Amino acid sequence: MLGSLKLVLFLGVIYLCRAAEEDVLDLTDSDFSSVIAQHDTALVMFYAPWCGHCKRLKPEYAVAAGVLKTDDPPVALAKVDCTEGGKSTCEQYSVSGYPTLKIFRKGELSSEYNGPRESNGIVKYMRAQVGPSSKELRTVKEYEAYLNKDDVVVIGFFEKESDLKGEFIKTADKMREEVTFAHSSAKEVLDKAGYKDNVVLYRPKRLQNKFEESSVVYNGEGSIKAFIKEKYHGLVGLRQKDNMQDFTNPLVVAYYDVDYVKNAKGTNYWRNRVLKAAKEVSEATFAVSDKDDFTHELNEYGIDFAKGDKPVVAGKDADGNKFVMTNEFSIENLQQFAKDMLDGKLEAFVKSEAIPEDNSGPTKTAVGKNFKELVTESGRDALIEFYAPWCGHCQKLMPVWEELGDKLKNEDVDIIKMDATANDWPKSQFEVSGFPTIYWKPKDTSQKPVRYNGGRALEDFIKYIAEHASTELKGWDRKGNAKKEEL
Repeated sequence: MLGSLKLVLFLGVIYLCRAAEEDVLDLTDSDFSSVIAQHDTALVMFYAPWCGHCKRLKPEYAVAAGVLKTDDPPVALAKVDCTEGGKSTCEQYSVSGYPTLKIFRKGELSSEYNGPRESNGIVKYMRAQVGPSSKELRTVKEYEAYLNKDDVVVIGFFEKESDLKGEFIKTADKMREEVTFAHSSAKEVLDKAGYKDNVVLYRPKRLQNKFEESSVVYNGEGSIKAFIKEKYHGLVGLRQKDNMQDFTNPLVVAYYDVDYVKNAKGTNYWRNRVLKAAKEVSEATFAVSDKDDFTHELNEYGIDFAKGDKPVVAGKDADGNKFVMTNEFSIENLQQFAKDMLDGKLEAFVKSEAIPEDNSGPTKTAVGKNFKELVTESGRDALIEFYAPWCGHCQKLMPVWEELGDKLKNEDVDIIKMDATANDWPKSQFEVSGFPTIYWKPKDTSQKPVRYNGGRALEDFIKYIAEHASTELKGWDRKGNAKKEEL
């Protein structure tokens, strides 16, 4: 009996996956133009079956397709295999990497897709591409339907044409991909809402609470855009992968099982406690995030797995230093943690490998725990390479880096390497977006580190260091020419 139940559940999962995939149009060179022309708005994913990023995107893309096909007007999601039946189409639209996503309108290429890669983000982004940036609400029924949406909505109420309405429409045009807008001049809607010349931000019912108002009226101070940015997430925002950039430091995040689809009551049980703490500590930004969606981020705080039902709390101060709340979650402990973080009373968490027992060689190894001593406060010039162990370019550079260290072992310059996947460093000073990334750090702390963009040959590095060294090198002149040894 149990075995049969498992089989039924397994087959059900397969069916749902296939059903979701069937919502995505599978196009080839032979039918691409004719099918795309049938849709007012379509999003097309150009992919290769072997591409890892494509494999990760496909299930999210399929879920979004199932949601968007029922919209009014609907948005079609399609895919084209660039390695088989869609080669010519991919060439026609200059596809050079995978996955590439493009938006089409009535069969014509409209723009590149630059939105999120998660289902919710795809849905929100594509809905913003359809129709006017702000929907006109003509009836009370339409107005009430907007209030029942799962997202924040911003509604403009205008009894007549005005400068406020003009600014509202311009704001909607600029923010249509981020925010859901609507407006009305219908008397029955204005009477029902109780507004005549106002812009109002409404929070979705799932996020409404007793600690803040469920709707906020724009008071005319500053721009409408600034008002929306300030009020959008409220006291405690729902922080997801597609809106992370909205939450600025100092930031305190409670990670737990956040699920407004299957367990809205349980989700709000913990969020309400975070709200109570946030009400008392207004200097910090507060948010809740799903612990499964942010496993990698928790790993960056040294948390391998968030055990139990209670939230795990971590935060960053204004300078981006990381902190972890070690006490068990409670409203009082959360408040104290946030206050202590803001007051600089906590020891920052530093992700770090062990400090090397012997670091006296010509090429030195920096880790999170010795970065300040070895790099930022060493009082010496340094050339530092941020690398990843799996990076082929880094592996190719490594023997050159070791030889460079050996060549300069008698100079007042440190040649340093750091595994950027296993250690923290001051990211505000050293921005690393790929591997290897190399920085020149002058010994004068008043001078900022400079990103090195020169050649990767030994001679290139020596020439650069010879030119930029605080004190002229013993073995090379400022142009990088080797000095002759005196007899």
